[in-house]
Amino acid sequence: MPVATITDLTVRYGKKTAVDSLTVEIPEGCVGLLGPNGAGKTTLLKTLLGFLNPVSGSGEVLGLNVARDGLKLRQKIGLMPEIDCHIPGMNAVTFVAFCGEMSGMPSAQALRRAHETLQYCRLGEARYRNLETYSTGMKQKVKLAQALVHGPKLLFLDEPTNGLDPEGRDEMLNLVWDVSHGKGINVVVSSHLMPDIERTCDTVVVMRQGKMVRQGSIAELRAVDTVQYSIDLREASADFQAKLEAAGAMLLHSQGSHYRFEFKQSNAADIGCLLLRTAQQTGAQVRGFEPAIRSLEEVFMEAIA
Repeated sequence: MPVATITDLTVRYGKKTAVDSLTVEIPEGCVGLLGPNGAGKTTLLKTLLGFLNPVSGSGEVLGLNVARDGLKLRQKIGLMPEIDCHIPGMNAVTFVAFCGEMSGMPSAQALRRAHETLQYCRLGEARYRNLETYSTGMKQKVKLAQALVHGPKLLFLDEPTNGLDPEGRDEMLNLVWDVSHGKGINVVVSSHLMPDIERTCDTVVVMRQGKMVRQGSIAELRAVDTVQYSIDLREASADFQAKLEAAGAMLLHSQGSHYRFEFKQSNAADIGCLLLRTAQQTGAQVRGFEPAIRSLEEVFMEAIA
């Protein structure tokens, strides 16, 4: 059952259309909302939270109407916004507990949950420090903690690795994976960074200029329609390439000693024999070969072209 159903949704800022007649279902699990800056991702999340009223169309999230049930939606959804949302002068525990109370939790329960979520987000030892003393990575973790404090059924993460160094990014992506796959919370990750989506999400919705242009599981989107193999040679070989092309294979891509060919044969054993025979004839050394899949970057570039 989808966590959100959007039908012909249009959202405008004045005369500018940010979301344009969008129709899409967001399934359960961890879903990547992928698109370039300005694609309408953040506007869509704000609309699904009830912060923006659509000009036309409709949307339901967790069975609630986005135009009428904004307050109820925000009690069930956790939002980690792209921009900082901290209150100077507060320490992390006070801030996260305050966010829990704003979501309708009793103060004692909110305080207890604040300690638990900050511990989970790896901020247990720093939770009494004022937020303005935090590094960028710590501030991102606090944003995740406040999104989790009220026990949401659905989590919106808007650019969760924004501004992080490689170590901080790795830690944040591990948390996102654990929240969505270990804690059973439905998650929507909005990002323009394909490696983040590929690492954490099961399915992807690609947006461009306010419209949905591709949707599917990562495996489906990366699948190729023809018989293609990635081949890794010890060293680049023009003779190897020429021999394969003479045998009917089509070169799709090459970089150094790495090649991708499309073959007329469909049988893997036949292709393997052809590769090894060609290597023997040309003196090339095949280090490995496997059926090719497209990168998510290729899928993305095709979708927004």
